[in-house]
Amino acid sequence: MKRSSLIIAAAFALASSTVAFAGPAEDLIAKEKCNKCHTEKTTKKGPSYAAIAKKYAGDAAAPAKLLKGLKEGGKMGDEEDHKKVPGSEADLKAVVALILSAK
Repeated sequence: MKRSSLIIAAAFALASSTVAFAGPAEDLIAKEKCNKCHTEKTTKKGPSYAAIAKKYAGDAAAPAKLLKGLKEGGKMGDEEDHKKVPGSEADLKAVVALILSAK
């Protein structure tokens, strides 16, 4: 009886727990330490992702501009030069999508 109760409790705990998996964007952001200068909502050395998303809202060329800036580095706005971010095209596009979806 105790064993079946324990199994049921363990199964319930497992079923109700949420496991978060980072995607390629989050992995690249962590690897390249982007959060030293950027966060989702707070301006640090660089603008927040939400501020970038707001700045480029409605701009159809925004994904291409940001992708180019991440790939090549250099001036990306009013802040200091941005470093070149190494990564695959798909991973960099995922980062751009994540940034542009910030609120």
